[in-house]
Amino acid sequence: MPQPPGPREVLSADDIRRALTRIAHEIAERNHGTDGVVVVGLQRGGVWIAEALARVLTEIGDDATAVPVGALDVSFHRDDVGLRPIVPGRVTDIPVELDGKAVVLVDDVLFTGRTVRAALEALNEYGRPRSVQLAVIVDRGHRELPIRPDYVGKNLPTSRDEDVRVTADGVTIA
Repeated sequence: MPQPPGPREVLSADDIRRALTRIAHEIAERNHGTDGVVVVGLQRGGVWIAEALARVLTEIGDDATAVPVGALDVSFHRDDVGLRPIVPGRVTDIPVELDGKAVVLVDDVLFTGRTVRAALEALNEYGRPRSVQLAVIVDRGHRELPIRPDYVGKNLPTSRDEDVRVTADGVTIA
């Protein structure tokens, strides 16, 4: 009996690095620099990406000021709490005031849009940003809500039952 195929790589670590560099330049261009930009990663998958993106934004910024980076847990704002378990221990850490800032929400994969909807609701607890933009490494499609990313590493059409994994080593589909 043939074995099912294992995970296949669709982006390498170098592809991830190049995508983050491109996205950082797009963010700086859209926001006329990096002043007033705050990068917020969605727990869990978006946090390491947000940290990497903030490092690149700081490098390309007009001054030596570090771009602030935070983490946002949306567990209690989800609309599918009864369908999915809430994972305790995720941390929200927003290190700066968000009022009047351009907040770039960062996640690894955009699928149905429900996590982003929850993130928008959760952000309300931390101020009123001037704008909220969305950056993702992979956009799978399959949206259930009218949410579209501003910055995308790769559009990757998938079936609903495929599993997409994003790490610093690359993107795989199983």
